[in-house]
Amino acid sequence: MEEYLATAQTALEASKKIISQYFRNGVTVEDKNDASPVTIADRNAELAIRQVIESNHPSHAILGEEHGYSRAPSDFQWVIDPIDGTKSFISGMPTFGTLIALMESSAPKMGVIDMPMLNERWVGIKGGGAKKNGEACKVSMKENLDDAILYCTEPNMFSGQQKARFAELENEVKLRRFGGDCYCYGLLASGYIDLVVEGSLQYYDVMALVPVVEEAGGIITDWEGNSLKEGWNGLVVAAATKSLHKQALEVLNR
Repeated sequence: MEEYLATAQTALEASKKIISQYFRNGVTVEDKNDASPVTIADRNAELAIRQVIESNHPSHAILGEEHGYSRAPSDFQWVIDPIDGTKSFISGMPTFGTLIALMESSAPKMGVIDMPMLNERWVGIKGGGAKKNGEACKVSMKENLDDAILYCTEPNMFSGQQKARFAELENEVKLRRFGGDCYCYGLLASGYIDLVVEGSLQYYDVMALVPVVEEAGGIITDWEGNSLKEGWNGLVVAAATKSLHKQALEVLNR
């Protein structure tokens, strides 16, 4: 995995140069077909990442949020979200990130959460632990909801009965905050918060998160406790401990 991590690091440095050029610089915002925003920074950052991967690993497949799927004759696939948190990016909030995952036979083997404006980077390698800026990191040991800090990017991630279930969970925890996008999962991996519950996520939003959270000692699943995979329903629960995860699922499935 060291070779692949080096590729990811090089790709992130290239994308950071592009993102920095446009951040807080009056970038034009467009709406995609699903009404989500996109900018030239999203598109060009992904192109820069893809170029590095294609140069180093031409046999690997690539899936990116902005430029789709590039098929290749390999069991390896890179999954890219160049700016996770475009709404934060366009409003000048630095808590957006770049996500890169490496999949092997559809299983995440490496994930990187990079916060280009904050100079914080989490790396999780399957079987190799999780690190933040090169130092080992670990989730908190919180066991109970009434001690837990819960984060969610925004309340309108949920629809219908999901909103009611999340509202019940809010009432069970010690503290609830909104905002953060992928940054929440880095904070979870470093033990600063204890629980992240979200909805309406896409495949490229989560694959990089899985190795980071799990290798830091945490758990990340859907709301029924199933592993995250392509085509799942977009609901996510990430928790610091098995006990906390179990309690959260019980509330969300009442």
